[in-house]
Amino acid sequence: MTRDPRYDILFEPVKIGPVTAKNRFYQVPHCNGMGRSFPSSMAEMRRTKAEGGWAVICTEEIEIHPSADHSPWAGGRLWNDDDIPVLAKMCDGIHEFGSLAGAEINHGGQITANRYSRDVPLAPSHLPVALHDPVQARAMDLSDIRALRRWHRDAALRAKQAGFDIVYVYAGHQLSTISHFLSPYRNRRSDAYGGSLENRARLLREILADTKDAVGDTCGVALRFAVDELMGDAGFTSAGEGRDLIEMLAEEPDLWDVNISSWENDSATSRFKQSGFQDDYVAFVKEVTTKPVVGVGRYTSPDAMVSLINKGRLDMIGAARPSIADPFLPKKIEEGRIEDIRECIGCNICVSGDNNFVPIRCTQNPTTGEEWRRGWHPERIAPKSADESVLIVGAGPAGLEAARALGQRGYKVTIADRESEAGGRVARERRLPGLGEWGRVVDYRTYQISQMANVDLYLESPMTPEALDEFDADHIAIATGSRWTTDGIGRQNQLGINIAPDAVVLTPDDIMCGTVPEGPVVLFDDDHFYMGGAIAEKLRRDGCDVTLVTPAAEVSSWTHNTLDQHAIQKQLMDIGVQIVTSHNITSIRPGAADVSCIYTDATQTLDCRSVILVTMRTPIDDLWQARPKLIRIGDALGPSTIAAAVYGGHLYARGLGEPDPGNVPFRRELINLSSD
Repeated sequence: MTRDPRYDILFEPVKIGPVTAKNRFYQVPHCNGMGRSFPSSMAEMRRTKAEGGWAVICTEEIEIHPSADHSPWAGGRLWNDDDIPVLAKMCDGIHEFGSLAGAEINHGGQITANRYSRDVPLAPSHLPVALHDPVQARAMDLSDIRALRRWHRDAALRAKQAGFDIVYVYAGHQLSTISHFLSPYRNRRSDAYGGSLENRARLLREILADTKDAVGDTCGVALRFAVDELMGDAGFTSAGEGRDLIEMLAEEPDLWDVNISSWENDSATSRFKQSGFQDDYVAFVKEVTTKPVVGVGRYTSPDAMVSLINKGRLDMIGAARPSIADPFLPKKIEEGRIEDIRECIGCNICVSGDNNFVPIRCTQNPTTGEEWRRGWHPERIAPKSADESVLIVGAGPAGLEAARALGQRGYKVTIADRESEAGGRVARERRLPGLGEWGRVVDYRTYQISQMANVDLYLESPMTPEALDEFDADHIAIATGSRWTTDGIGRQNQLGINIAPDAVVLTPDDIMCGTVPEGPVVLFDDDHFYMGGAIAEKLRRDGCDVTLVTPAAEVSSWTHNTLDQHAIQKQLMDIGVQIVTSHNITSIRPGAADVSCIYTDATQTLDCRSVILVTMRTPIDDLWQARPKLIRIGDALGPSTIAAAVYGGHLYARGLGEPDPGNVPFRRELINLSSD
């Protein structure tokens, strides 16, 4: 296939100082949970994106000095020359495909507690660190500022030695000492580095000049800056000091990488922000600089990308999450295969890996983080090992991904599902408030399957053990999913809840299938991910009086890992959901639920007509119970996230007919100890 000429503009080269990007696709710096802890995995993940056509591939934050130590976070590190080989390996992989490598070197200052180095953190003014550690950062004196400039220059030179083509000066997201000096609410200095914007920007200007002097002959120097902090007059705004700073420094960097602050706003989930939500904030930047501008907005549509370029909003299309969901997004546009793009759903499960210090994962792309560890490629897969057939029972995320990958391998695949619509849990959950884009998990896979002559999907086709026996498939996989339970068993109540026989108890499955509960409703969330908040929101918007009870100290507490806990709780409060935290439900009876404080056991009674339990799910494994030699995948094996279900389906498809991988089925980064 050939590229649609409408998209030719996306493949024009862009000059960035002394280097040239081969097209307009720019993977902005993003975390990945690997970094220095899993360097081979990190390098191969970035290399794969270069193969997929991204013209620029950047690192995550790279620490430049022990006084800004992010441990245990697994970012990059350039403290001294010993750290160069890890990053050089990444650069070599990126250069293999003619792409440019960018290094986001950074001194974190007040956001680092220095848990490993044990140095006293540094900041423009005395302040507690922006973490929960009982640690304070000390105000930097002029000698500290001179030292910081030297550390940054040395790191830039090391980045150049490692092979980077672009070196960053990072002043965004309030995650760098430079941004802390810029901040009107962190910088309380009265010397030449505090007070007016010109003074607060002095350090940025000096480090920018230092970096250009050190490496600007061969490396492009990028400035990453958040033009709006969404704090009104308390911080930078795109109509105020955000614009003023860009006007002040308009022509000094070789590229402007612009966004909004903080991370939960810049990487907002699709539940709360649509694609392109940053456009209006950064649109002015091209009006005041001739230098190339890159911005982000979870762009997956090439038409939207072209529009941004043609309107003069951006010069390069920045992406973090879309490049994770589909490392080959540029190549697919170039080859005229836009229908094959695996579009990001904006769920931020990728961020959760980084927040938990483990390799990145993706709901849409199960190969992310497995490129080196398991040798998985996002577009290539080994052909079938035998001329065999596979029956998959269940067309949810695990079953669909298994069928898609097995079909790609060349197996004859049949999927049977009892429902009238493919998608399993995703078909229901995509109809909850804000979760519409999650439906891409189903849409991508059903489209791919529809293009495969060797894969057949049959809906409204319930299977029995006898039907499985008669089907005569060489392999059968059970992917029948799971259901929410009504007994209350969960993290807080591992023996269940005392429920009267005539009490009205429902589950999320009931609500998603159309049951309208009688109100008032008490919803008990012992799951702590998105489901409790999403069901509460739906019911409230449908007109129910809802009280959400949770043993946690806040609503949907695990969603801190996906950066939207604050938005979920705020939304529920805004629409009138009553919230009772740190309480457990001890008993449910007609017209009432008894709850107790998890600390004091003090009890109270909540009047209600219905109780919805969001506690745990149990596998739907009746077929497996009848035929226990069969393989279970996804939620039928162990209920988890949608990402885990997709991964489970892919793992099954990759492993079918392959040799047993042994006790440890993936490569590990092992430390070789040498004697001193």
